[in-house]
Amino acid sequence: MDKSEKIIGVIGGGSWATALIKILTENVSKVNWYMRNEEAVEHILKYQRNLKYLQGVELKTDKINVSTNLIQTVKSSDIIILATPSAFLTSLFEDFPKELFEGKTIFSAVKGIIPEYHAIPARFIHKTFDTPYDKIGIICGPCHAEEVALERLSYLTIVCQDEDIADDMADRFKTRYIKTTTSDDLFGTELSAILKNVYAIASGICAGLGYGDNFQAVLISNAIQEIENFIDEVSPIHRDVKSSAYLGDLLVTAYSKFSRNRTFGFMIGKGYSVKIAQMEMDMIAEGYYAVKSVMEINKKFNVEMPIVEAVNNIIYERISPVIEMKILTDRLS
Repeated sequence: MDKSEKIIGVIGGGSWATALIKILTENVSKVNWYMRNEEAVEHILKYQRNLKYLQGVELKTDKINVSTNLIQTVKSSDIIILATPSAFLTSLFEDFPKELFEGKTIFSAVKGIIPEYHAIPARFIHKTFDTPYDKIGIICGPCHAEEVALERLSYLTIVCQDEDIADDMADRFKTRYIKTTTSDDLFGTELSAILKNVYAIASGICAGLGYGDNFQAVLISNAIQEIENFIDEVSPIHRDVKSSAYLGDLLVTAYSKFSRNRTFGFMIGKGYSVKIAQMEMDMIAEGYYAVKSVMEINKKFNVEMPIVEAVNNIIYERISPVIEMKILTDRLS
């Protein structure tokens, strides 16, 4: 099938989904967009802007079929991009006719783990829709939606085990302000994208507690070592974790003012309870779910991950951040 004939459907109504729509409409003639909020759909059609997210972005509605009909969006799309919080994926597709995904390519832009199954999105897609792994892709890299809205230069890595699919999708995302690279490391890039949210929470906690830049550098240099050790154990292939899909994504999530995971951690470091911090935020901090699932997955692999353990102890075991981070400082190098 010719590239021009393939229709992309984006599932999700948040800031990252909105950013993806903005990028895609630079290159394609038509894109389908599902969001569950009827009011948001009406607002987009009337004002060319998302009601709640990235409100400064003027959307090219002449290129967008926006709808609250999930089945119709999937049926009329050849390539599906999932861009919803990971915690909502199971309920979103509960009782969904999986045969509608037959023959389609599915990309995950979820950046989180499926908490009910402790599963990365690629595995969830494979198990739920019977999609072969070579028809599953990942969109990742150090690319905050807020900077896409401002058209600041950003880099995306498009991942698929099928090189032709990765190259084709990379072309669709290239713009004046977006550069793209490709990779076939489906499991490593997705696990890294999940783990970086946990380390961003750790970074935020430390900032909230008053640790300075010197310690943050030590924290994140240890974090990339944890990522490398874990993904090499889970998926032992050759990869370079110093590239932007791994280290770059970790750095921007740990340090950026746009990072919701860092913000979540900062609030905890400042003394907020986990529940209050969640209530204060209007977006999902994926690391909250990820850390528990990573701990569960690591029972099989037994990789030493002191930073992950520290975040888990603070969030789920309710150990004081002051005490837990003091213990962690003696385990880092």
